[in-house]
Amino acid sequence: MLMSTAERHHSLCGRLILPPPPPPPPPSSISSIFHRRRQAAASAEIEHFSVPNWSPESLAFAKEFKSIDQDMVKSDCLQVLRVVKMPQVKIVARNFMDMVASLPAMKLDKLYENSFICEAILRSLPPLAKKYVLQLLYIDGPVTAKWLEEWVLADGVSKHRVAVDRLIQLRVLTETVERKKEATYLFNPTFQRNLQKHIVHGGVLPREPMPSNIIARLPSLEDLDAYAVRQWELFLLHLISSSEAEKSTNISSSMMKVFQRGLLSQKDDKEPPKLTESGFQFLLMDTNAQLWYIVREYINNCEDLGVDTADLISFLLELSFHITGKAYNLNTLSDIQRSIIKDLADLGLVKLQQGRKESWFIPTKLATNLSISLADTSSRKQGFVVVETNFRMYAYSSSKLHCEILRLFARVEYQLPNLIVGAITKESLYKAFQNGITAEQIISFLQQNAHPRVAERTPSVPENVTDQIRLWEADLNRVEMTPAHLYDEFPSRDVFEAACDFAREYGGLLWENSKKMRLVVKAEIFTQMKEFLRRQKQ
Repeated sequence: MLMSTAERHHSLCGRLILPPPPPPPPPSSISSIFHRRRQAAASAEIEHFSVPNWSPESLAFAKEFKSIDQDMVKSDCLQVLRVVKMPQVKIVARNFMDMVASLPAMKLDKLYENSFICEAILRSLPPLAKKYVLQLLYIDGPVTAKWLEEWVLADGVSKHRVAVDRLIQLRVLTETVERKKEATYLFNPTFQRNLQKHIVHGGVLPREPMPSNIIARLPSLEDLDAYAVRQWELFLLHLISSSEAEKSTNISSSMMKVFQRGLLSQKDDKEPPKLTESGFQFLLMDTNAQLWYIVREYINNCEDLGVDTADLISFLLELSFHITGKAYNLNTLSDIQRSIIKDLADLGLVKLQQGRKESWFIPTKLATNLSISLADTSSRKQGFVVVETNFRMYAYSSSKLHCEILRLFARVEYQLPNLIVGAITKESLYKAFQNGITAEQIISFLQQNAHPRVAERTPSVPENVTDQIRLWEADLNRVEMTPAHLYDEFPSRDVFEAACDFAREYGGLLWENSKKMRLVVKAEIFTQMKEFLRRQKQ
């Protein structure tokens, strides 16, 4: 988008005084934040990770630290704004514990009244954060940040920062920074008291497994796993409105629409719903990530219906402490919990059984693994895909869902009872790219679901196949459109250079020509640019 000559002339001739910049935060807090970020950036080279077991959250924090350190070469005002913009408690919900961390303080403190929730939080923490919790558990009163840093070697400063930030996010620790004093950390008294009680006396779940003489024959763990996979795949087939979904589900149509929100789009009632870009990406996720997405939508919907979020999360976390394959009496649940259990049964998290007098539910691995981090690969199931160097693909599976997923980016030629045969073609990949699936997502899916026979090889997917998938994607991304404005006819070179510096500071400079005094900036900073030029004209 280019400016007309009249618009350019008007932008140079007007007069407008910019508002003063916001006041900076206290000097002590800024310097302490900069000091911590410099330490984190100096202690580890972010592009070459020497710690193989970092979680995605840890890597994100580490990259954030380095970006802050690099940006310190800019002006003091920009430094202050950037630090204020990035608080330590910023939450991006990626798994179950991230959603717990994003709860309001009052609801989070209410959760910590349950000792099992405290244990679940402890299990989810990074190793260094667990160490801090256990060492501070019986210390009353605040501890200084300097004293805490003395527990860590010089090469572990970045991991120390990640651990402390995670504890602050979950309100296990609260940070206080006073003027002319260093930061101090105080243990959450509710969390501290209940975790002490749980460690010393142990915990007892609200319900115990039912005795074997009351219940009928329970399914084996293998049968239970097969049931969970079958229910989950049936739910996903209904979720994407697949024609392969045979039997109906007990989930109400209104609830299914809540789950489909953002995954499917429908122009009118006459056309069938189609998968959106998010829907395609959802199907390529592993089961843990898919389950987390559905549970998050379920929790948000229940909150709209008046169910307390903290109570619902507390019940779901309690389920993760139940024993897989054991029966638990439904009469021990409240009315709301019984309604939740019926919904979870449709998702494959529990199996419901009816006896002569009693009814019970049996947790599956999907329920007991609910709070596992998305970075934990131990819960991923065995792979089934073999890709050859000639782009032929063989999937050893009888799952209809697997067939639907493979159709997203490959041409399925025929399907046998336990084998799907297809090929990765340019046309099938172009269709996938147009639907929002990226080359890296496809390659990651093929690698994560590689058959055990080829998973042992390095690489598990032939390099010529992965390279060609990336090249075909690059063919569609040769030109990138960016809305922009052209500025020329500057009254002097000083005004031109000042305008270039201003656009560069805001990250909006796309092109400049010093000889002809022309520049192109992004449309998103048009208003700021116009005001700046008016002030220069003054």
